[in-house]
Amino acid sequence: MITIHLRYEIDPDRIEDFEEYGRRWVDLVSRFGGSHHGYFLPSEGDSDIAYALFSFPSLAAYERYRTDSMADPDCQEAFELARRTKCIKRYERRFLRPLN
Repeated sequence: MITIHLRYEIDPDRIEDFEEYGRRWVDLVSRFGGSHHGYFLPSEGDSDIAYALFSFPSLAAYERYRTDSMADPDCQEAFELARRTKCIKRYERRFLRPLN
């Protein structure tokens, strides 16, 4: 299994747009065979940092998801939401593996 950790720098004035973006991706990742562990939004501390975690059975399955999502209309709508609203300023992606 591979878990993807995303760290987002978001626009705190566009938090509702980011929440909508996250809701869409929870369903989309599941549709493509992954397990979404959720989005984690600012509460105390930094007001412009959010996180997401999701897993796929393998790196190959994740790479298929990435390729397939580029051609999926619902995924493209989610990407467009972020582009149009500018709710995401930047993001970092890390790949993690569970301790067995």
